[in-house]
Amino acid sequence: MSMHESCTVCGSAFEVQFRYQMEERDGGFSFYCSQACHERAVRGDAQTGVTCDACGKRFSVELVSQIVRVKTARRYACGESCRSQILAEASGARLSSFATPPPPPPEERENNVFPIQGETEVHAPVAVAAPDGEPAIATPATRVSDVRDLSREPRDERPEPAVNVRGPRKLAVFNHKGGTGKTTTSVSIAAGLAQKGVKVLLVDTDSQGNVGVSLNVKAEKSLYHVLVMGLSPTQAAINVRPNLDVLVSNETLAAAELYLAGRQNRDRILRERLAGAADAYDVVVLDCSPSLSLLNQNALVFADGILVPVACDFLSLVGVRQVIKTVKNVNQHLRHPVQIFGVLPTFYDARARICRDAVETLKEHFGDRCLSPVRAATKVKEAPAQGKTLFEYAPESNAAEDYMAVVDRIIAGGPSAVDTAAASEPARRAGT
Repeated sequence: MSMHESCTVCGSAFEVQFRYQMEERDGGFSFYCSQACHERAVRGDAQTGVTCDACGKRFSVELVSQIVRVKTARRYACGESCRSQILAEASGARLSSFATPPPPPPEERENNVFPIQGETEVHAPVAVAAPDGEPAIATPATRVSDVRDLSREPRDERPEPAVNVRGPRKLAVFNHKGGTGKTTTSVSIAAGLAQKGVKVLLVDTDSQGNVGVSLNVKAEKSLYHVLVMGLSPTQAAINVRPNLDVLVSNETLAAAELYLAGRQNRDRILRERLAGAADAYDVVVLDCSPSLSLLNQNALVFADGILVPVACDFLSLVGVRQVIKTVKNVNQHLRHPVQIFGVLPTFYDARARICRDAVETLKEHFGDRCLSPVRAATKVKEAPAQGKTLFEYAPESNAAEDYMAVVDRIIAGGPSAVDTAAASEPARRAGT
């Protein structure tokens, strides 16, 4: 679980091992190979960062968008306007286009401002949309009402979804206990929603990276690049099926936790980074790790609904109490009103008494929030080995039918609240 970077001061490559080696400084994110380089940066003895190829300003690269690929060359842009200028130059725009146009006659100018009758004054050229989609430059005669701010417009205007999802739009699949089928549930639900015509982003917040392995996905960008480097989720995610994009994770996510630990509002970084994805997709599904990690706190603060897979055994039933406690803490201390959308019994075998008793207990205390159980099937374990979803590998299996019922429940929606006091009862009955 290592992360290799280049020192911002001396440029040497090194492995990040300590918190001081990563620092947000002067509006940029810097890396230091040693304490000596860190001290040089603090004292101001070393000139760090890169130079903007548009305006000449020196800055530290924090976002991937600040690195601009032009054919085979690499350029740097300190901001969105400089990035637009570099791209426009690469597409053939002349440098003179970015200069201030010749002043109008004396009778038409006053204090070097170009008045436009009935509209807001324009002090400089503004980017507008050209017919071929390339950026153009507004002339002084261009009305402000005709100018489009390209940086504020969505890149991809998609039609209204074919299916109206009434359930949670940001769903975290979460349970502290391992072995309850969280990854299988996350992949199956995301794939099922995509088959229904819902545009889905599946986010793996577990450093084990089982989501990518289950779908045979190999990606250059991961959740680490979104959290630490500020890459847009829509740029880091890759399309694996129609209507289904995946944002994978790997061992570098451990380094991302170091980054989160040193930030203010550290439990809300994921929500900030994925804010745009919530608008670009109909549903965002998060596969959480079986732990009380900082990333799980971030996932719960981002989510508006939680699905809790519970294996039909005694120990999993005991673990429900910790889930309820965590949800209450998120509501009270982190001030985020997340709700339990449903409790999903998994690995259900009707022949086993413990399975029947577990489902009966969950239904007794969770009521309608206890979803129909997912029946145990060997095909569920075989599908990831083939890099396929359960609906692709065994669409006629009992488990596929059960997971599709969960998908239908998400689309249809459900109750908006859960009695957490009553829901804690099965754990107390189990002896905790």
